[in-house]
Amino acid sequence: MIALPAQHRTFAAFVCCLVLLGACAPRVQEFQPGLMAAEIKADSFVTEDGKPLPLKIWPAKGDTKAVLVALHGFNMYSRYFDDPAAWWASRGIVTYAYDQRGFGAAPEARIWGGADAMASDAQSFLSLLGARHPGLPIYLLGDSMGAAVAVLAMTGEPTLESTVNVAGVILVAPGLWGGASMHPILRFGLWLSAHTVPWNTATGQGLKRQASDNIPMLRALGRDPLVIRHTRIDAVYGVTQLMGRAYDAAPSLRQRTLVLYGERDEIVPAAPVRQALTRLPKAAKFALYPDGWHMLLRDLQARVVWADIATWIKDPVIKLPSGAQQSR
Repeated sequence: MIALPAQHRTFAAFVCCLVLLGACAPRVQEFQPGLMAAEIKADSFVTEDGKPLPLKIWPAKGDTKAVLVALHGFNMYSRYFDDPAAWWASRGIVTYAYDQRGFGAAPEARIWGGADAMASDAQSFLSLLGARHPGLPIYLLGDSMGAAVAVLAMTGEPTLESTVNVAGVILVAPGLWGGASMHPILRFGLWLSAHTVPWNTATGQGLKRQASDNIPMLRALGRDPLVIRHTRIDAVYGVTQLMGRAYDAAPSLRQRTLVLYGERDEIVPAAPVRQALTRLPKAAKFALYPDGWHMLLRDLQARVVWADIATWIKDPVIKLPSGAQQSR
């Protein structure tokens, strides 16, 4: 056996490390924009690269006054909006929600869908609704991770202003926590894990964080086979990258915006939300709910939040009925 010089051995070890890191790269679903025309079917939204994303629609009762597109949070899926959407339907608001890439019954569930692809999906879906509901105001609601997708969709290229009337954006418990707003040590730890053991999973149980005070609802979610409980590390890394990009893009958001946050939120820290608020246009309205948790739309006091959203959609100028509105 021929012995390599020390410097060669070091270089060889370095190359081996690069090869191993490449083999352990985070998985992201393939995205082929422009492959076909996106379309809305009875129970699915077919994306521009042909992926059928399960779709739920809650038609308005009586005359339709507004259209709401709801983007769910991390590890959730479209049925998360069952209760609020049914309530909004009785107020003349039709709600659409689809399982985003990598979640629910969407293809390749548990594999991260990619920030660009998810934002592009939202843009395509909004454009389709513009043709489906001509003349009606369309609102985009993002819950937690969905809020980050909403921000990217409304600030990225191509812009939607020339193709659809997006009357406003609603950010619920916004996941704008990543990038510059996340501690460098935490960012590095996630990067290292995602590039060494991307297949590893975590449940979050050890963190001892509570998402809501609605315990029966939480137990029902725990029994739901489409709610992801064992999350791949590379998906966690992916969502933090998404949130960081949305945080950076927040100043470019031009649509009328409503931001809702619960004072008892144990999932998204208050400090990044406050920082994100300072980056949003001054006209953005902010509501802080003293009894609200992370799952504002499903908490025990959720109807208070539903009513605020319906009121804001009807008239964004008047004060919210809950009294939770705060100066920024």
